[in-house]
Amino acid sequence: MMKEINMDPIVKDLTGFIKKAVHGAGFKRVILGLSGGVDSATVAHLSKEALGSENVVAVLMPYGDIDPKSIECADLVIDALKIKKYKVDIAPMVDAYFKNFPDADELRRGNKMARERMAVLYDLSKKESALVIGSGNRTEGLLGYCTLYGDSAWALNPLACLYKTRVYMLARHLGVPEPVIKRRPTAGLWSGQADEDELGYSYSDIDRLLPLMVDEGFSDEKLQREGFDKKFISDIKDRIKKSEFKRKPALIPGDVS
Repeated sequence: MMKEINMDPIVKDLTGFIKKAVHGAGFKRVILGLSGGVDSATVAHLSKEALGSENVVAVLMPYGDIDPKSIECADLVIDALKIKKYKVDIAPMVDAYFKNFPDADELRRGNKMARERMAVLYDLSKKESALVIGSGNRTEGLLGYCTLYGDSAWALNPLACLYKTRVYMLARHLGVPEPVIKRRPTAGLWSGQADEDELGYSYSDIDRLLPLMVDEGFSDEKLQREGFDKKFISDIKDRIKKSEFKRKPALIPGDVS
């Protein structure tokens, strides 16, 4: 577990980042997908601090009634911050597509859902004259636990520099509702889906390893001396390597003129 730190400077830096990025692009408002999870709730709170309630728009995009708890938790945030809300059920559009591919597995369907949500969000961003603000954290970014052009699409993202466990600390500092903080992380892609089940490890364990592996550059041998299991180290390194393409701009050729 990461040690507790003073969150005030982090809040100041992140709200300043939001304000500068939004105003610098010629906008006043942001729009975000509010999932009922801690990441998007934290971004909603930061956005309200930076821009004011009247300049934050939240979009709830459930897949039918597969995860009603997500709506309950998202509404807690909306009520607390007094921000504008849209609710768009993505089930009709997703199901219409998969009528053509009835054998599609959960991963294909989940990726389609993530990209459908982003299509909705960008359409409403035009209606609201608002920049899309993301909520992906550093842990998930490094592991590639995101959908390219889905939940990894945004104009700005204040959490991209924070590990998941740090987001939890920030959420508590900002007053994110406790049911949101205590909720088991899920993208709501299918019944019973949970982030840590898919990752194979807990966020707390991953976040003890990643700063040493990535930020400090510890060797595998040194990480093992720190008490980390060899397979755990290998699994996380493999995830980082295989998802590197998600963190890079799309490849284009050089000058061919």
